[in-house]
Amino acid sequence: MEQSEQNKPASGRKQLAVILIMALCSLGGSYALFFAAQGGESWGTTNNGAFVQPRLSVEQLQWRTTDGATLSASNQWWLWTVADQCDDVCVEALHKLRAAHILLNKEAKRVRRGITTDAAFVLPDDQPDLLQIQSLREQTPEGIYIVDPNGNLVFFYPLDINPKLLLADLKRLLKVSQIG
Repeated sequence: MEQSEQNKPASGRKQLAVILIMALCSLGGSYALFFAAQGGESWGTTNNGAFVQPRLSVEQLQWRTTDGATLSASNQWWLWTVADQCDDVCVEALHKLRAAHILLNKEAKRVRRGITTDAAFVLPDDQPDLLQIQSLREQTPEGIYIVDPNGNLVFFYPLDINPKLLLADLKRLLKVSQIG
């Protein structure tokens, strides 16, 4: 009887030691992964677009419609296309963006589409919901931008982006967004 009582405290100490070692290994492993993720290029992001750096807003860009109305934060998301001249690549991008917009299904009403290009560009008849936007800031690089409902430019994509990648980012943003 005395022998079995002596084994109990020893096994309790072993169990405590095993639990503490497992906890320390878990904590140490999480710190190691955290610091490895900071240094790695493929870790830490799930988006396909590039974040717009430095931060820009539609107020800084001084968005206006072609009739001069000011566009500020509109409580809607925007797919904004910027092209110096809307050539074949730009027109193809507009068609792909319209298709992606349609694929948003019930979320499509939360997103508007706009384009900034040369003054000679005439909106195509097959793009009825496309709005022509003037930006007084001329240094905005060509591409496609996702703009949040607060008017901040979030992601940038080249004009020849696969629309499935852009659509994946946009769906993720709409899913987690509490605004717009």
